[in-house]
Amino acid sequence: MLTLSQGTGRRKSAVARVRLAAGSGKITINGRDPVDYFKVENMREFVFMPFKATETSDKFDVKINVKGGGISGQAGAVRHGISRALLELDTNFRPSLKSEGYLTRDPRKKERKKYGQPKARKRFQYSKR
Repeated sequence: MLTLSQGTGRRKSAVARVRLAAGSGKITINGRDPVDYFKVENMREFVFMPFKATETSDKFDVKINVKGGGISGQAGAVRHGISRALLELDTNFRPSLKSEGYLTRDPRKKERKKYGQPKARKRFQYSKR
């Protein structure tokens, strides 16, 4: 697989490394098919969103390595990585990817737990006595 462009996508604590090559539209995520990797339909659609926005679904073979986080974070990281790789390949894709919000790194992360509380924001039950 001769790499044309690469992109790194991140969401929460998940990181996806994406490599694009000219081909027939074959996608592999950690050596598996996207249908096998993402069991939930919504998460599976995340992989194809950048290609639908740029109308390039059958032009590139994609190899993705993703690690960290959960399924939702990994799906978001994959979408971000594919979008960045497509942008590196052709800057004319920028308006369509930008308008859909695929180039924006989602900054939301899990808030840290604070002492004196059971979770990040939840408080222990107050009792007067």
